[in-house]
Amino acid sequence: MIIGATPNADRYAYLAAQMLTSKGHDIVNVGIKKGAVAGVEIEPPARIHEDIDTITLYIGPQVQKDYYEYILKTKPKRVVFNPGTENSELESLVRESGIEAVRACTLVLLSTGQY
Repeated sequence: MIIGATPNADRYAYLAAQMLTSKGHDIVNVGIKKGAVAGVEIEPPARIHEDIDTITLYIGPQVQKDYYEYILKTKPKRVVFNPGTENSELESLVRESGIEAVRACTLVLLSTGQY
């Protein structure tokens, strides 16, 4: 799941969606922008998805508070805090819920086979 998905090809969230799908990962695009990325519509953070392995964040800490409940209810196995999204408060909440919190770049993880 990509939180902060955007159809803007100049953004890292867009590149992550493209790379994830090119490597065979199913994605869910979540955000406030309208449109689709990598053939998947961007949806608002309303529907709780089951069986999400990873949430990768592309929204800054100042916006993340609005997503805390959504992230925790989704119950992913891990949350990737991409550069610029680091947030010790959310990281603590995630860990307390038994979810792995990782400070890393999704694009680097994918490029090096560590995703």
